[in-house]
Amino acid sequence: MSTQAFAKEFWIDVRTTDEFNAGHLQAASHIPYEEIAARISEVTQDKNDVIRLYCRSGRRSGVAMETLQSMGFKNAVNEGGYEDLLKQGLK
Repeated sequence: MSTQAFAKEFWIDVRTTDEFNAGHLQAASHIPYEEIAARISEVTQDKNDVIRLYCRSGRRSGVAMETLQSMGFKNAVNEGGYEDLLKQGLK
């Protein structure tokens, strides 16, 4: 039996508070993209965890992804826009 720990997965909505309050993925935490470096520890400190980021179009989540990668988070992923995620069946 392996004792290897598996990375956890987190969704983070990096849009504004108003955008988040208007609708977001059920599993998502909210950290505006300009606050991601200062607040990522509220979600995880494990740099191997999968961090799935989204915004309205993918631009802000791309900035947040680059910020997290520069901090050593190996599995930060830009998932693009909220409406597109809904169209893919995520809730």
